[in-house]
Amino acid sequence: MEIKVVQNAKTIEADILVVNKFEGENTTNELANKYAVEQDNFKGKFGETYLLPTYGNEVYRKVLVLGLGKKEEFSPNKMREAVAKAIKKAMQMEAKKVAFSLNGIEFDYSEQFAMGAFIADYAFDKYKTEKRDNKVKEVFVEANEELVRKAEKIAAAMAFTRNLANEPAQFATPAELANIACDFGLDTKIYDREECEKMGMGAFLAVGRGSAEEPKFIHMKYSCENPKKKIAIVGKGITFDSGGLDIKPASSMLTMKDDMSGAACVLGIMSIIKEFHPQVEVHGIIAACENMPGGKAYKPGDILTAKNGKTIEIDNTDAEGRLTLADALCYACELGVDEVIDLATLTGACMVALGSNAAGIMGNDEELIKNLINTAERNGERYWQLPLWEEYFDSLKSDVADMKNSGLRWGGASAAGVFLQKFVKDVKWAHIDIAGVAFLDKPQKELIKGASGAGVRTLINYILEA
Repeated sequence: MEIKVVQNAKTIEADILVVNKFEGENTTNELANKYAVEQDNFKGKFGETYLLPTYGNEVYRKVLVLGLGKKEEFSPNKMREAVAKAIKKAMQMEAKKVAFSLNGIEFDYSEQFAMGAFIADYAFDKYKTEKRDNKVKEVFVEANEELVRKAEKIAAAMAFTRNLANEPAQFATPAELANIACDFGLDTKIYDREECEKMGMGAFLAVGRGSAEEPKFIHMKYSCENPKKKIAIVGKGITFDSGGLDIKPASSMLTMKDDMSGAACVLGIMSIIKEFHPQVEVHGIIAACENMPGGKAYKPGDILTAKNGKTIEIDNTDAEGRLTLADALCYACELGVDEVIDLATLTGACMVALGSNAAGIMGNDEELIKNLINTAERNGERYWQLPLWEEYFDSLKSDVADMKNSGLRWGGASAAGVFLQKFVKDVKWAHIDIAGVAFLDKPQKELIKGASGAGVRTLINYILEA
């Protein structure tokens, strides 16, 4: 899809002209007012649409009236959702050229308009022999060119992330993630098993022992002169999670290719970061491996030593993500950065608490957490702060080591956060649990079923606003 900024969308020879209607107001299109509003009493509630032909009386073949609801309740987030709905409707009509003539909107809708259009255009059909042929080719809109191009880049990073998380584990292996990371033209270092052993990454390496796939520790760096801030983004990179020896039920493994959604987010951000030229130094870090029940797999009762010397008794091999993150967080904290942000499909407990509507966030700096929550809200994602009280560590106490890797079911998301905090030192840190939002089992707002690209639009905008 290509979005073209024009002066007057009504002059475009399009298959469909989209006009908007607020409740209680008419549109700017006489045909729509006559037939949709007056004759058929179209109210214009949010998300409603009404399609009518022009019978050759206009340069555009059809008019699509897009309901935006009550004007006082309309927002940039609703703009994005509404545009996505219009694009999907156009796809159903097999329209190739769609023009938007939007009026009465009291904010600059350019960025969220473009985000909605590009997100609606996404499909993962790489492995289908018959490709989708109903895509909209051209979209015309009266908008701010610069903001549309910004959104185009962010949407491309989202699509990159979604593709990776949708890929089967046979493709998105640790080695493949490492190869992808090396293609971005950044200062990139890939550490193999032997190098990780020398760095003392006993927790990360234990998780990968049961797999035939070699683990890869990935560090990408974007540099600039006189950075305003230095940020490390750490993504959980379990490319397939069987649960290890504490194996998951078969039905629970079906979407475990998505357990590297945090890593996919980091790769998506780093794939596009150079094009934005932010005055922020950004480190992308991934500890990539599979969690499999092979003959060398780590076992319940094993005691591991992490990079910072802390020891961990294995209570459950299916609580593996926090082990890989433990070593990754230690590594990130040694880089001299100002902030460390990790994203992980970490706990079912977070899904129980927040469902698929919000990610959980916690950390050691309230300002950082607040800024991330606000940035997420402005860009169509939701983060909800969960407590990080030391009492949650009680269930992780071990008789034989510094801690266990899992404990009671209750408060599991916060207990996992407290576990991770033990590996954070002398840096502002936020942990984002995207378990419920990274992979959707049904369409939600502008997103279709499958990988959502969770975290990409929030973190790119957070970096750009630093």
